[in-house]
Amino acid sequence: MPGGRLTQPERQQIALGLADGLAYAEIARRLNRPTSTITREVMRNGGPTAYRADLAHRATERRAHRRRQAAPRAAGAPEQAYGRDAEAVREFEETFTTVMMASGAPKMMARVMACITLTDTGSLTASELVQRLQVSPASISKAVAFLESQGMVRREQGERRRERYVVDDDVWYEAMMASARSTAQVVEVARQGVGILGPHTPAAARLENIARFLDFVSESTLRAAEQAREVLHTKPDTPSGGTAEPRPDRG
Repeated sequence: MPGGRLTQPERQQIALGLADGLAYAEIARRLNRPTSTITREVMRNGGPTAYRADLAHRATERRAHRRRQAAPRAAGAPEQAYGRDAEAVREFEETFTTVMMASGAPKMMARVMACITLTDTGSLTASELVQRLQVSPASISKAVAFLESQGMVRREQGERRRERYVVDDDVWYEAMMASARSTAQVVEVARQGVGILGPHTPAAARLENIARFLDFVSESTLRAAEQAREVLHTKPDTPSGGTAEPRPDRG
């Protein structure tokens, strides 16, 4: 497959493919590019419904110009752990941030979440986030408060009484629980509205349908989250010899 940056004609082909409802994999096949390249290109430039080839091309040129200007300052930066490609990691962080924004997270909250998630420790202090993201401490504080309210991060006391913001293996479980609690509040309020508007009126019927739908979805989400957590956190039994017992053939 060809390497290098996407060309403007390729971006136009991506835009046409999206307009035709093609999957990223099919667009990638037609351009002889990796699917990840197309996914990253689309998500960092507005997503599938807002992607524009000309705007995406200009945005890429601006990013490249900024990187060239910043290169001398980054010359002394430490090498990436595990021999990672620093540019690939940076681009992936942008993609991860954009996907979170597309799912509804505000930009700064998405940037903070991506930054912490992609560290090997899974935690950063406020000062480390300020340095990495080049934003104000107030912006970090606001973002962390939002992420805490959504169950996405937690605070931990670190060295020298410095708080660390942590993303652990339970982050999506906790986020699902927070979302389910929020949905339950909507259900409760909707059913209050049924009583106020009158149970046999069209508006009340609409509210009751909303409540029933969200109640069902919330219940299913909670059940699935609990089951997934139990399965993923269950370690295979290990006999005294130190090797896992083979599972019986179910086929």
